[in-house]
Amino acid sequence: MTGTHPRHDLDDLLTHPVRLSIVAALAGVERAEFALIRDSLEVSDSMLSKQIALLEAAGYVEVEKGRVGRRTRTWLSITSTGDEVYRRHIHALRAIAGLDPQPGHAPAQRRTPIPRKHKTAIRGAGFTNGQN
Repeated sequence: MTGTHPRHDLDDLLTHPVRLSIVAALAGVERAEFALIRDSLEVSDSMLSKQIALLEAAGYVEVEKGRVGRRTRTWLSITSTGDEVYRRHIHALRAIAGLDPQPGHAPAQRRTPIPRKHKTAIRGAGFTNGQN
């Protein structure tokens, strides 16, 4: 059964915070050096390498190795597929959160109101509904 809830547009690979952060960093640039992404995401070389390998295998990221002087460099870029999946994922997150995907517009109304008893349970779990 195919549903219309925006969660169906979330991408499983991008639910991991480091992978989401990688494609977000690459979405606005032609390419970026591995070290720059590593430092900006505050992760280790091995963590970044592992996550890049998964994104590359899915066709979301391209990896290019080369030399600058005597030093080996690795550049990362997002593919058109990766960019499309990233944008769809972010759009779905905004829809789930009840935010209009276009800046300057009022937030969308929640589709189904949460019953009062559930609001209390959520608040007790560390979240608030705006009525502290």
